[in-house]
Amino acid sequence: MRYIYFLLLCFLSMFATAQKQQYKVAIVAFYNLENFYDTIDNPIVNDDEFTPLGDKNYNSKIYSSKIQHLASVIAQIGTEVNPDGPALLGVAEIENDTVLNDLIANPQIKNRNYHYVHYDSKDLRGVDVGLVYNPKYFVVEDSRKLFVRLPSGSKESFFTRDVLWVKGKLNGETVHVFVNHWPSRLGGEERSAPARAAAAQVGKDFIDSLQKTDLNAKIIVMGDLNDDPISPSLTRVMGAKGDMEKVSAGGFYNPWVEMYKKGIGTLAYQDAWGLFDQIIISSSWLNKEQNGFFFYKQHIFNKEFLIENIGKYKGYPMRTWDGNTYRGGYSDHFPTYLIMLKKV
Repeated sequence: MRYIYFLLLCFLSMFATAQKQQYKVAIVAFYNLENFYDTIDNPIVNDDEFTPLGDKNYNSKIYSSKIQHLASVIAQIGTEVNPDGPALLGVAEIENDTVLNDLIANPQIKNRNYHYVHYDSKDLRGVDVGLVYNPKYFVVEDSRKLFVRLPSGSKESFFTRDVLWVKGKLNGETVHVFVNHWPSRLGGEERSAPARAAAAQVGKDFIDSLQKTDLNAKIIVMGDLNDDPISPSLTRVMGAKGDMEKVSAGGFYNPWVEMYKKGIGTLAYQDAWGLFDQIIISSSWLNKEQNGFFFYKQHIFNKEFLIENIGKYKGYPMRTWDGNTYRGGYSDHFPTYLIMLKKV
């Protein structure tokens, strides 16, 4: 793994000495890729509009442009501290492994040799989650999809996206990653809230089983949660807290709470910002004196080129589609990422 050098003086409150300290840096990121379909009609799922004969006239030229744009974003995430970019990248709204293969083969990120973990789910739209990883930093040991049963009446459809669990070694350290895309607010926030609580509970139950044998297991929960950091699915079901001092052993820290309270978000709807794209971490990441990786900082990747500069969506993330009109943007969500450090 490449060593990245920092001056302790730059860390201000983190360190009191100005001596040089060498660190390994791992970037943990999440990105909703917004309707990342191939152009082939899949009769099993509802993907007709994303085909050449569909309402969006979705063709190979648009598909290639989509890949180019997404790869250009991934190529830049976290490179201010590590030129290798994300070691771990959770993704949502992907149709299948075809789109992932085409994405990681793009010349802008091909030299990183990304691999991925992906399972098909029964989601009506045919979109899934996945974990893209750099084998230079992360070695997969186990994985599975966790089925989410939706409560009756919470959504029109019966199926939603599975939760993806991946266990592996991050620079030799065991880490558990959960990638999520919880049910949307379509049909109303109040009505659909039990569906998101159910998805959160699936992950929490599995986490509880892991922590029975290792309370200090290093766990990352990431995804498009379709809820904000202060929503009950996060605060009650996951028990995530925005204050490090209040996180007990085995509990979860949500680094996005204060940012959300300041009106900063990852997506916008009716001129209001939401922060649905979150990465929360277990208490074992918080000790900065440990030998393993520890949490340093959170970021929303909202560079100027990702922001819409004209029209009704001015100031919003530059989306790929406005209804059936191709906008040529990136995604209607900004990516998020955490910087993890490890003393050498």
